[in-house]
Amino acid sequence: MEKRGAIWLQSDRLPVLAGLACLLLVALLQFSGIAPVDRLGMLLFDSYQRAAPRPYQPAPVRVVDIDEESIRRLGQWPWPRTDIARLTEQLSKAGAAVIAYDIVFSEPDRTSPARIAERLRRDGQQGAALARLAELPDNDAKLAEAFANAPVVGGYFLVLSGGGPPPVPQTGMAVAGSPLQGAVPRYRSAIQSLPQLREAAAGAGFVTLPGEDDSIVRKAPLLALAGGQILPSLSLDAVRQAQGAGAIVVKTSDGSGEGGGAAGQPVALKVGQFEVPLTADGAMWVHYTRPQAERTVPAWKVLEGGMSDAQMQETFGGMIVFVGAGAIGLRDLVSTPLGTRDLGVMVHAQAAEQMILGKFLMRPDWAPGLERALLLVLGIGMALALPRMGAVRGAALGGVLVAGMIGGSWMGFTERGFLLDPTWPVLGLVLVYLTETALTYYREERRRAYIHDAFDRYLSPEMVKRIAADPGRLELGGEERDMTVLFCDIRGFSRVSEKLGPRQIVSFLIAFLTPMCDILLARKATIDKFIGDAIVAFWNAPLDDPEHQANAARAALDMNRRLEALNRDPPAGWPGGIRIGIGINSGLCCVGNMGSAQRLSYSLIGDTVNLASRIEGLTKYYGVQIAIGSALAAKLPAFALLELDRVRVVGRDSPETVHALLGDESVAAGSDYAALVALQAEFLAAYRAQDWQPSLAKLEQLAQYAPAFGLEPLFALYAERIAALADQPDQAGWDGVFIAADK
Repeated sequence: MEKRGAIWLQSDRLPVLAGLACLLLVALLQFSGIAPVDRLGMLLFDSYQRAAPRPYQPAPVRVVDIDEESIRRLGQWPWPRTDIARLTEQLSKAGAAVIAYDIVFSEPDRTSPARIAERLRRDGQQGAALARLAELPDNDAKLAEAFANAPVVGGYFLVLSGGGPPPVPQTGMAVAGSPLQGAVPRYRSAIQSLPQLREAAAGAGFVTLPGEDDSIVRKAPLLALAGGQILPSLSLDAVRQAQGAGAIVVKTSDGSGEGGGAAGQPVALKVGQFEVPLTADGAMWVHYTRPQAERTVPAWKVLEGGMSDAQMQETFGGMIVFVGAGAIGLRDLVSTPLGTRDLGVMVHAQAAEQMILGKFLMRPDWAPGLERALLLVLGIGMALALPRMGAVRGAALGGVLVAGMIGGSWMGFTERGFLLDPTWPVLGLVLVYLTETALTYYREERRRAYIHDAFDRYLSPEMVKRIAADPGRLELGGEERDMTVLFCDIRGFSRVSEKLGPRQIVSFLIAFLTPMCDILLARKATIDKFIGDAIVAFWNAPLDDPEHQANAARAALDMNRRLEALNRDPPAGWPGGIRIGIGINSGLCCVGNMGSAQRLSYSLIGDTVNLASRIEGLTKYYGVQIAIGSALAAKLPAFALLELDRVRVVGRDSPETVHALLGDESVAAGSDYAALVALQAEFLAAYRAQDWQPSLAKLEQLAQYAPAFGLEPLFALYAERIAALADQPDQAGWDGVFIAADK
């Protein structure tokens, strides 16, 4: 049975069948639809729009923007309705064909004279002036009068809950075909302008702009259902009003002569002389242009006379004028494929432009079928050809097919305005390639597994992987990197080994080195080498480790704790009372393949390495378990560190400040540690100033902290050193640096 399985695995049939199964799964998912994958297609269409936005063509559409400058000049929003009335009158006087408000005046104007008078009376003010103020015309009435005398199309919000009753359509809506169904959005209520304003306006349309799941507005909704009625959008009713057209005719799938699609699904509408293609949800894809200065006029220019009568007529005469609020604080900004903070009113304006110009983006009804056919035909071809072609040539073929589909999609967009989504076919090809390549790779890897496992016993597993991936790494050479190096050595190993036989020494070293290496590897170290009982390890090579300094410090502390546990509960053959010294340093090292052309070793060299070795030797002299260099100490501000001394080690001219690593952040947070560090700093200052009596006094104070931190040998060393120095005459050139005679 095992032999049959091996033969089956080695044949080409299993990768092909796996690829076909994967392709079938993708086809089923494409048919049912997966939102995240479909969204990738939308993002691709967005990139098309950014690369090839609709070229701007002059169209009878303008936007009056209540922008930041208009707010600054005319005061905070909402403006008095008298200002809106004046804006309406000015646009009507200039000959605007339609004035469409992307603004809902749902509440009475609080600046109306009667409302101001009532507010003053509540504040206790009286007088004839208040009575005359209350008799002045109402601001909303003035706006209604302006609406009645101008070709105004008002706006309203459609909502799923809250608000008031749905609006009564002011436009006739006819359906050619089955009653409108499909994915056209349905709403329960609306937020409308005041009744007197609705009655005065010549038309009305909804201004609601629901975005996709990612909040990007890619389509302008033209139709919605509410209260059993079909309602037009602001842009649609503005285009109807501009033509003086009658009813808007909506064509559904079984009344359009096209066929396909569910009954009642909208496919197009006719408004006056213009026919507009629709999506299944009653919207039109918007092909956005880049911002055009000639399309937009700030509201302050209209209201403050910033344009002459001739300029007003030239700008607005015969135009559909959309009025909207683009100031940031007014929150009428939306995300579109071309920007994250575009004017909401601009969506309505560009939709109206496209209806007039007849420039549309469309997703043809045959597009899903074409995409499924490409997925199956190309996917099956790839699945059958890949085992014979191999991974490289298969990748080249797949790349050509993917490029061809994306290129075809791009050409359809730029030349015909078609939205053809290559996402699912591309996904199918990629998954077929990955599945078959992975199985083929696994088959080949089984042949190499034995040799690979054998080399793992002689080299670092990570290095084996890297060399297998890139044989060029076997070349001699290295790179300079910022690294942390650790040396660990057993104290008095010679005396320990005298009591043990050769086999016992080996068993002891295995019992010691195994848990220590486990700790180092768990802290992302690379084990460089074993020198008898010593361990050399480093961090930040061959793999990057941004926290290599902290990882090295924690590893050293973990090694001490593990050694204490081994001494308390020793394994068989453990001598007992084992102590170690650990020296750590950070800095630039040269790391790479060192050695000769015949034999390589991945290792590191440099002053940082040499100094780490010297620091490890100093742990015995100072009686501490872990000592670190100044470069590493600077990178461990949160750890419990104690300055030991300034030392000039063998082979270096410049002195090094050596610190003891006493613990992690929890130790550093203790009050005893803070007191210890402060006293040690005072002691070292007095010691380096050759103030021997104050130095001894500080040592006596430090003695109380010695047991808790294991510093008795350190303070005893300094007491002996001071006693010897005090007997000598003062040395003017003495700098407090200890000169280490041994390595």
